[in-house]
Amino acid sequence: MIIYPAIDLKNGKCVRLYKGDMSKDTVYNDNPSDQAMTWARAGFPWIHVVDLDGAFSGKSINHEAVRDIISATDVPVQLGGGIRSLEQIESWLHEGVSRVILGTAALRDPDLVKRACYEFPDQIVVGIDARKGMVAVEGWAEQSDMQATELAKIFEDVGVSAIIYTDIDRDGTGKGVNIISTISLAGSTSIPVIASGGVGSLEDLELVRDAAQYGVSGVVVGKALYDGRISPQDAIKTAAGG
Repeated sequence: MIIYPAIDLKNGKCVRLYKGDMSKDTVYNDNPSDQAMTWARAGFPWIHVVDLDGAFSGKSINHEAVRDIISATDVPVQLGGGIRSLEQIESWLHEGVSRVILGTAALRDPDLVKRACYEFPDQIVVGIDARKGMVAVEGWAEQSDMQATELAKIFEDVGVSAIIYTDIDRDGTGKGVNIISTISLAGSTSIPVIASGGVGSLEDLELVRDAAQYGVSGVVVGKALYDGRISPQDAIKTAAGG
């Protein structure tokens, strides 16, 4: 299992939101590149970065902060938030991002995902954020009428590297991963699924690790690492089966 420590960017700072509410944020680090170095030194194999301002505005906003993160460490970075064109995808990959996450674009323009997978093999991730199983987009501000499992099936066999599945109602709460919905989604597709939202304890990480047999390959962890409820060392040890 791979653990993806999160760096969420708002106004150039590393923050965490509560259920995607931009008015309810906690600043954890004024220097995102410093945070990236912290995660890299801890031994995490990836860093998960989201441009929150970009997700809400529909275009990348925190360019400088993302570039600083990429420059600060050799750990591969996956980036999402406001990336909605082939040109933006190409630009970020050229900047040094290892994988680009497409969320709103995946629902609004599935052909873009397919073209991107063709142009940039193994570098495209689909982000599926859901509330009660239904996909939400535009920084979670808009609810669609499509089920998460339906959206996942659209991208079967097109070359998507992974799906990041976030249960919005769990995000930032620390009340536990919605492992049942995550496994259900993983069962609907052959694409590896990364769990996100609600991690609050090592037991949550163990649940995700043990769901590998169902196609769940990793987990995004944010607030629990920042708050100290889970130490990086314990997280990495748990991921390895310890």
